[in-house]
Amino acid sequence: MLIHQIPPEPAYLRVKIGRRLAKLGAVALKNSVYVLPRSDAAVEDFQWVRRELVEGGGEATVIDAQLVDGVSDSDIEALFRDTRDGEYREVVSALRALAKGAHTKLSEAKRAELAHELARHERRVEEIAAVDFFGASGREVATGLLGELRRRIHGLETQALDAVASLADCRKRVWVTRAGIHVDRIASAWLIRRFIDPEARFKFVAPSGYKPAKRELRFDMAEAEFTHEGDTCTFEVLCARMQLQAQGLRAIAEIVHDIDLKDGKFERPETTGVAALIAGLALRHRDDDTRLEQGSELFDQLLAYFAQKRG
Repeated sequence: MLIHQIPPEPAYLRVKIGRRLAKLGAVALKNSVYVLPRSDAAVEDFQWVRRELVEGGGEATVIDAQLVDGVSDSDIEALFRDTRDGEYREVVSALRALAKGAHTKLSEAKRAELAHELARHERRVEEIAAVDFFGASGREVATGLLGELRRRIHGLETQALDAVASLADCRKRVWVTRAGIHVDRIASAWLIRRFIDPEARFKFVAPSGYKPAKRELRFDMAEAEFTHEGDTCTFEVLCARMQLQAQGLRAIAEIVHDIDLKDGKFERPETTGVAALIAGLALRHRDDDTRLEQGSELFDQLLAYFAQKRG
């Protein structure tokens, strides 16, 4: 679903329309062409924007398009994810700064101040998530930090769910995660099958709104049993919760962390190469089962290397 606009001259109206389109979650494909996934709500939203443009002296056309100048669906989906990831990164940066002041002993005044800031960032993440149509990975980073800050500010204890209290409870399960798997979900699925649940079956679903069935466990997605906690990725959380200490896992966890969270925490020399391999794998294969199969081969090889290197 596209809107092609020729904006009117008043600068204030151009700015207003730009903000309106950004709030809808539309992304700019080229110049004055904006895109939203096709839905009745998108049609209505674009028609309102078109009316406002025309009334302001501009021109606009709303088009239901399947293909735009040879740009593929995967290209457009990547554009949406990159845009949302950029917005999540802004929130993550603010949350990390906020965390520096969230010590264990807080005065009531400081606690109230931090709680106010936390609520503001929570609302922002909700706003981004509402237009996160293709499940940008930055959402898990942001929600993990929000959860950690919430625990610090409000003095809540971290409690593992009873349903996943031990390794034995995680056997012969269906493991559910967001479709379009990338580094953390690929690595976590490999870890699950290799060290936690050898008979694991995987299901790839929409990024939000999924209700798990009996014997299903979710990972690296909203409301999952295993997902980001604080400033740790899902792979790290699985290793910690399941107490996995096989030689080589720590190095892999550090690589996955830096690729997924993009914070340069560990700066291992192998990270850039692994990131390139994962990116190439994702570009070549849209099918999640294929990504998992080939990604698992990669992580098997990394484990063998780091186990021998003892690094």
